[in-house]
Amino acid sequence: MTEHIEARLKVSDIGAVAEIFGRQDENIALIERNLQVKIVARGEELVIIGSSQGVEQARQIFHELQNYYAAGNRITLHEINYVLRAVRSGQKNILLDLASDVALVTARGKAVKPRTIGQQKYIAALRQNDIVFAIGPAGTGKTYLAVVMAIKALRNKEVHRLVLTRPAVEAGEKLGFLPGDLQEKVNPYLRPLYDSLYDVLGFEVTQKYLEKNIIEIAPLAYMRGRTLDDAYIILDEAQNTTTEQMKMFLTRLGFGSRAVITGDITQIDLPRGQLSGLVHARQVLARVSGISFQYLSSADIVRHPLVQEIVKAYDAVESAADR
Repeated sequence: MTEHIEARLKVSDIGAVAEIFGRQDENIALIERNLQVKIVARGEELVIIGSSQGVEQARQIFHELQNYYAAGNRITLHEINYVLRAVRSGQKNILLDLASDVALVTARGKAVKPRTIGQQKYIAALRQNDIVFAIGPAGTGKTYLAVVMAIKALRNKEVHRLVLTRPAVEAGEKLGFLPGDLQEKVNPYLRPLYDSLYDVLGFEVTQKYLEKNIIEIAPLAYMRGRTLDDAYIILDEAQNTTTEQMKMFLTRLGFGSRAVITGDITQIDLPRGQLSGLVHARQVLARVSGISFQYLSSADIVRHPLVQEIVKAYDAVESAADR
């Protein structure tokens, strides 16, 4: 039978404790379930009861979360889940390390920081390489962080323009049945790129840059035959490119330009039997110096916690089918 011990922690900030506990104590319930401990608030103290290992891990989690909050960061269920996994795997001070790495401050004053180790490595690769491939499931920040780093390069005058593109592939819907001309038909496919820009730059600045052609958003087909100098180029949803389209895109890169290619190889909408340009590029370019491949996983998802579980469930089914 495991011997239980009791530990008391001094509460340094009531606001931090409120965020750590969460709505209706949902965060505390999560920690208690995972560490097999009991946590009770008593005045200015937290009492933790459980095995010596569980109590020590809980103490470390509270220490890290309080320091993270004191550094001016909000605590959400994502942070709770992430530090919980990190502490159980033996990692320390992971949240503060992430919080100190500010990629950019948006127009609304929000500091954009990596929220996982995978995102931190991805940002480091974007700083160091002219071509970066980011491969991973939905919700890992592949496109958003690419836009953030592109805006930073634009602000620092490292590039003179930003080009964002996507293949307009029919994911079960037919373009021909959508109303409007070609540009109006493809605009819904480009909407996520607009959303990222609005969040980072604000609506008015984004519109001004679009009018001055400092920022260009266009379907991938519009890239053919061009040479893009002094530009930051982002190809989103690259899993839906053909091998010919991927080669065409990569050879648009001119002097002083950088390219980011993002995609999720588990969500390919190409006709059955057609090889994805992203899958092919991973095989062909894996050993080319100056090109970085960054792989994000379900652990890097920063959307609703259930999205992680959904991705894991689908991955498990697909792995079983492959076997």
